[in-house]
Amino acid sequence: MTSRWPVRRPTEHAALRAVCRSAGPAPSIPALMAALIEANDRRDREGVTLAAHRVVRASTPQVGEQ
Repeated sequence: MTSRWPVRRPTEHAALRAVCRSAGPAPSIPALMAALIEANDRRDREGVTLAAHRVVRASTPQVGEQ
């Protein structure tokens, strides 16, 4: 039996790209701010970063919008 090593598996980047391609309803800014406060209270640095970026993206207009 021949096998190729390492076996290719989906990566975190591939999963994030797939999520970015799917358009879903964006959470409201107050909900994102609550998630930011919650992550900060739990001392979750990655959660704080993610929530902060989501707040900024939700509050700024998309490219081409005015």
